[in-house]
Amino acid sequence: MIYLNIFLVAFVAFALSMVCGGGAGLLLIPVLGYALPAAQVPAALSVGTSVSSMTKLYLFFGQIHWRMVRHFLPFALLGVCIGAWLLSDLAPMYIELCMAIFLVSNLPYLFKKAPAPGQEKSAYSYAFLKYIGLLAGFISALTGAVGVLFNGVYLRYGLSKEEIVATRAANEICLHIVKLCLYAGFGLLTLQALYIGLLVAVAAVAATYLMKFVLPKISIAVFSKIGYGAMVLSGLILLNSAVIRIQEAHDPNIHIVRMSKGYDATLNWDDLIYTIEFKYGEGFEFERIIPLSRLDPVRQGYVHAQDVGADKVVIEKVYALKKISYEAYYYDADNQLIKKVKFR
Repeated sequence: MIYLNIFLVAFVAFALSMVCGGGAGLLLIPVLGYALPAAQVPAALSVGTSVSSMTKLYLFFGQIHWRMVRHFLPFALLGVCIGAWLLSDLAPMYIELCMAIFLVSNLPYLFKKAPAPGQEKSAYSYAFLKYIGLLAGFISALTGAVGVLFNGVYLRYGLSKEEIVATRAANEICLHIVKLCLYAGFGLLTLQALYIGLLVAVAAVAATYLMKFVLPKISIAVFSKIGYGAMVLSGLILLNSAVIRIQEAHDPNIHIVRMSKGYDATLNWDDLIYTIEFKYGEGFEFERIIPLSRLDPVRQGYVHAQDVGADKVVIEKVYALKKISYEAYYYDADNQLIKKVKFR
């Protein structure tokens, strides 16, 4: 059943991507996450999107804006190499979170009126494409998709709908091929990832041929609006996926308690506990639990001297605007607080 769902979602995603200039990969990341480990999702996406790009090249080859390709592609390939090398060390969920926030931030463009003739924003310089290519390649290697992330850049160059689809495909096909080679070299292109990637590829080809006849009937203004809509939708889906993965990986939670002299907010992240206190007349304090061994011998001796036979001692380092201090908490076997000591 999961494979049928992947096929149907992929078909719809690639059909939408033809209308809005991209976004299929970003829409598929959360879905593929149910069938593959997070580190293998980019590889499966690259299989599907590479076939999709080849299909678009076949259908729209004459619409490619080659000058953009020459400036974009070399630096994008460099970004891909860097991103693929870092993939085994960086958690993709944090990259997804940053991408999601950026994509959702495009919401105002959905309601912005189209500029009057002669008032359009000027295009970026072609030299700027080198930096965009480097960033696009880097993000693409880490997540497997860039999608509509840089749609605004293509629109600023005044390309037609068909030119955007064709130029993006020309830019991306080489990236996907290089990524697949790198993923295979790093052991991320497993048989399962390959099978699911081919399933996505079949859906992509079917959607591309179908939407070839729909694209010419859509105005550039509608194309732009749908593109920004896809960015926001992709961002919301990606945000949900990233938050779920972060929750599963680190189990973060926040507790805010109102006290007699202010407020106390505690953040739990893995086994670490961070606390921010606000007290009227004293301002903010940031507290972090540290091991007793982090204290110098004099402070360690002071903590031991204040011990009242506690079963557990917790040390907090307190950062205030004008000073740094420490707090020692002494607990009994039932985890009840026996004594609290402040010292410098």
